[in-house]
Amino acid sequence: MRIAAAIALLVAIISFAGCTKPVVWAPDDAVAAARYRHAGPAEITLFNVVNNETGGGAHAALMINASERVIFDPAGSWSHSAAPERHDVHHGFNERALQNYIHYHARNTHHVRMYRMQVSPELAERILTRARAAGPVSDSYCTRAIAEILRELDGFGSLPMTWFPTVLSDAFALLPGVTEERVYSDREPNLPPAPVATPTPG
Repeated sequence: MRIAAAIALLVAIISFAGCTKPVVWAPDDAVAAARYRHAGPAEITLFNVVNNETGGGAHAALMINASERVIFDPAGSWSHSAAPERHDVHHGFNERALQNYIHYHARNTHHVRMYRMQVSPELAERILTRARAAGPVSDSYCTRAIAEILRELDGFGSLPMTWFPTVLSDAFALLPGVTEERVYSDREPNLPPAPVATPTPG
């Protein structure tokens, strides 16, 4: 059993090799200038980047619309100067940044699944606070970091503590009020997505 567990852990680490980036801490003025408040309801969106061939999840992230909208991209590789980052939390996450993020990951080898859930403004703010405190996240811990943020909060106790994005997203999809969207693309992996416009403070 110990050998099987070790093999499973090794497979997980290899599978999530794309979840990696250096530690970043944007300066105060950059974060303040990029701050973006989305007009929609308080909500969270769980992302799962899925391999089209195997169906396995390759990366997980969590968009949070609270007092500002950010994306918690633990150990992810996406970055842009218009969306300054602090310990895996990207600020200034407006609609253009969102589309850039989606199409950075959606390509002919992977598609993106997004699971949206409206929450109270108070809960959204708690999730944002926990995301800010969670980073920087080590390589391959993307899914586990998100599970750790959510599981201790009311309404999320059924989520598993897992390394696997699809295991987490499948459980998240069963929560009340969750809606799902999938984005596919035939973009080649070596072609960049459209540039991100400078966010408008709001």
